[in-house]
Amino acid sequence: MMKTQNPLITFLLILSLSFISSTAVADEYEIEHIQGDIYRFIDDRHRSVFLVTNEGIVLTDPLNPKAATWLKAEIKRLFNVPIKYVIYSHNHSDHIYGAKVFDDPDTVFIAHELAAQDIKITKADTVIPNVTFKDDMLISLGGHTIELRYHGPNDGRGSISMLFQPEKLLFIVDWIVIGRMPWQKLWSYDIQGMINSTQQVLDLDFDTFVGGHADIGNKFDVQRYLNYLQDLYDAVINGIHEGKSLDEIKKSVQLENYSDLKQFDQWLPLNIEGVHERLMEESGMGWRPDIK
Repeated sequence: MMKTQNPLITFLLILSLSFISSTAVADEYEIEHIQGDIYRFIDDRHRSVFLVTNEGIVLTDPLNPKAATWLKAEIKRLFNVPIKYVIYSHNHSDHIYGAKVFDDPDTVFIAHELAAQDIKITKADTVIPNVTFKDDMLISLGGHTIELRYHGPNDGRGSISMLFQPEKLLFIVDWIVIGRMPWQKLWSYDIQGMINSTQQVLDLDFDTFVGGHADIGNKFDVQRYLNYLQDLYDAVINGIHEGKSLDEIKKSVQLENYSDLKQFDQWLPLNIEGVHERLMEESGMGWRPDIK
């Protein structure tokens, strides 16, 4: 069983991490304590999380080789316990190409079967996961559990949610973003799939949300993100049915209720364009006889 950490030691560790974060090499990287035994690693726009226990560490997305090298050295210096598991959120290279830094016979690499399949078939320059799952998987270590779930298509191949208990912390990469607009033209996104998947995770028991990009939030923030996706999707669908061109839809869709989100002015037109492309091409609205 995991021993309860001395509050003074915890406080001193957090202070130490805060100092380290502010003096990182060229201010490129940052480790911050979130809650309990969970920490967030920040590399510019990218984020991952890791769980520290007396039995070892569960690390999520290792990002890129340079960032992973720094993180490995800091984990060794601060905690000096082995990396037991590395979990991939999905198949995209910007989140998993640092895995070779942590490649070790005693470290288990885990991903959804579709992510692992894509990594292998496309000959991605990273560690091929040696454990995969189809629907869900439970990892237990040091008095904690991590619930891995596949929610269907949303972004990339084999993108999953990771729910850390007892912290009630949910980690998801790319297809839910808090405090910021979805990425530009929503490249690689299955937008209806994102809506479906986000509806599913709102039924999970979590209080804190951490994404692979942008801000930390809560269940209310995730619901608001879903509302934005649905409002955006509906507005573009309605515009198409009204016979409007893409330029006309861009001018008419305002969605001012979400104007506080970062990159709103710059990316709303791009979000509209991305949704329009998916609807006209992937959903086939461009050649439907009921569309003008």
